Amino acid sequence: MEPDCKKLFVLDTNVLLHDPLAIYSFKEHDVVIPMTVLEELDHLKDSKRDISRDARIAIRALEDILGGNVSPEQIINGVPLPCSEEHADVTGTLSIFADHQIESVVGELPGGHNDNRIINAALHLQKVHHPRLVALVTKDINMRLKAKGVGIERVEDYRTDQLIEDIRFLSKGFTCIDGDFWQHCTNVETDRQGRQTIHHVPKDDFKDEPLYINQYVIDETDEFCGRVAQINKQSIELIDLGRDRLMNQEAWGIKPKNIYQGMALDALLDPNIDLVILTGPAGCGKTLLALAAALELVVERNQYDKVIVTRNTPEIAESIGFLPGTEEEKMAPWLAAITDTLEVLHKHDVNPEGSMNYIMEKANIQFKSVNFMRGRSIQNSIVILDECQNLTASQIKTMITRMGEGTKLICSGNLAQIDANYMSAVSSGLTYIVERFKDFEGSANVYLNGVMRSRLAKFAEEHL
Repeated sequence: MEPDCKKLFVLDTNVLLHDPLAIYSFKEHDVVIPMTVLEELDHLKDSKRDISRDARIAIRALEDILGGNVSPEQIINGVPLPCSEEHADVTGTLSIFADHQIESVVGELPGGHNDNRIINAALHLQKVHHPRLVALVTKDINMRLKAKGVGIERVEDYRTDQLIEDIRFLSKGFTCIDGDFWQHCTNVETDRQGRQTIHHVPKDDFKDEPLYINQYVIDETDEFCGRVAQINKQSIELIDLGRDRLMNQEAWGIKPKNIYQGMALDALLDPNIDLVILTGPAGCGKTLLALAAALELVVERNQYDKVIVTRNTPEIAESIGFLPGTEEEKMAPWLAAITDTLEVLHKHDVNPEGSMNYIMEKANIQFKSVNFMRGRSIQNSIVILDECQNLTASQIKTMITRMGEGTKLICSGNLAQIDANYMSAVSSGLTYIVERFKDFEGSANVYLNGVMRSRLAKFAEEHL
């Protein structure tokens, strides 16, 4: 490939914090790391925040390539990126650019702000390497606007780990058939397997919308509800769940209020499903259903030993150490949604506070910080990972790989309430696992449509 055909990508610090191995994502093109980025990584690597780990990984990845016998001239001109099985198509180079030494560039931004220095470096490289395409890659929306404003021709978000372009295309975990299921699917064979009724439906009946294992199928008549059990070459096996049976399920005194909650409760109570992902707007019942199912499975059915509740917020790593008490007491302010839900589940008891304390001890409910979950192997437990829309794909991977034999993981979150910096609905770890696990036979995903909290919350969700 001719040199002019190879693009030059200038990476911002937040790209390496989002994906510490991002330098391997640009295939045959060259990657430039401004010196300001290294300074920011150096400042962050010893901080008490979650991103310090990612900063250290990024620094070590750079050291693996630029360390050793590499000369300063080679680092400036570009060192070939190593080819491996994981990165077989990588043929570009990696270089460090001393952006603090560049002379004045027409249109450059003033001041010593780090973002401005990185933008000015990209502007300088664009001038030096013209007509070669130079692109600035950053997850900072405002920085992208500033870069375009000063004349950088190509400014991009880092989208390598994004599996979908628009959140509207995210799998909801169910498909709704127009009209009546039995009119839509006419050539259906039915048989009995134990206590289950299985329908064998031709694959061509769902060619417009491909189905996945454990995906639910409903129709507009409110009569049929099934779940995909198996996908063969010519047919799809559907377990007939029955609308009435689904709506009359009960977990810890809680019954579903709509078909979406019914599908979610079916997945939560199924011992063959190891991962349940619940998404939906605020007030749709994600936390209530997860906790009610957890108590039912631990206390009533005795299928699991304990319940572990954890979540992540941007402030935990910085603030948790300043709160008094044990780890559970430190986590209490961030897990108030769980304690609120426990109060709802026992509000009609004679002594609600006593009931809560008894159930927390009986079910062995533990509040844990996500920061202390690394390295653990959790066995025979139900783990509720709440508010996981703020987690990155690598953070959720860390959590999922902690799950041992006999453990069920429940992930819940609202993609409209992302608080993490430089993260959007399409780049959230919650979106990532919904897409990655939709073909996994041990997982189910349900989007809980409809706000059940109150008419006030429902009106606010629809009109604000």
